[in-house]
Amino acid sequence: MSNIHLDKLKIILDKEIGIRNNIYELCEDKPDPLMVASKYQDESIALICALFAYGNAKLIVKFLNSLDFSLLECSEKEISEKLQKHYYRFQKPQDVIALFIALKRIKQIDTIENIVYDGYKKDKNIIDGLIKLINVIRSVSGLNNSQGYDFLIGQTPTSKISSPYKRYMMYFRWMVRKDNLDMGLWGKINKADLLMPLDTHTFHLSQELGLLKRKTYDMRAVVELTEQLKKFDNLDPIKYDFAIYRLGQENQILQILEKIAIN
Repeated sequence: MSNIHLDKLKIILDKEIGIRNNIYELCEDKPDPLMVASKYQDESIALICALFAYGNAKLIVKFLNSLDFSLLECSEKEISEKLQKHYYRFQKPQDVIALFIALKRIKQIDTIENIVYDGYKKDKNIIDGLIKLINVIRSVSGLNNSQGYDFLIGQTPTSKISSPYKRYMMYFRWMVRKDNLDMGLWGKINKADLLMPLDTHTFHLSQELGLLKRKTYDMRAVVELTEQLKKFDNLDPIKYDFAIYRLGQENQILQILEKIAIN
């Protein structure tokens, strides 16, 4: 990608950030799990919202709004009783119950921020924080041999990470960054160390815009795109995530390419 192309694209994306960085981007006409998480301003509730953030946005929000998050403060018996009829796509009620119980148990151990920071702090690597978090969730969980729960929580990352872990990266963005959309509830992790929450919209749009050369949807693509966005803002590269996501979701690639060609 030429420097001229890069400069023009940065101007366009910076403008999009300015337009979209407002609460009106989170509404019934533009449903997003962040609109539910934002109402509670709580790291545990936000993680539930992020982990169920796959599939149709309207259905995600509908499901999240059906949940009683005050159950996180109740007994495990009450959690099991009250969530017996709650399910979402690959997750059966037992999977939803297991997540609530796991997060309740974590609350009794430490904050999610401290758990992630414990993995992150040595090398300032958010992947190490992710590994720590997933390991802790799995260690306190009493549910085994459930494909729905495994999909929801994710497999424990290894040294050779393939999955983009999009939902966790989005959660970290919500927690670390602070603007009119992201909540900024955490203070120990540097937003410069975040990685791009790569979903299919962002992946394909980034390829079309010349931000991403890699053809495989994986963690290497996440790192490549993040490094490219650091050329736009080295201190806060992930600020471009929501704007790129919306542009991809709204199929605005042709309009963007036309603007780059004209300017």
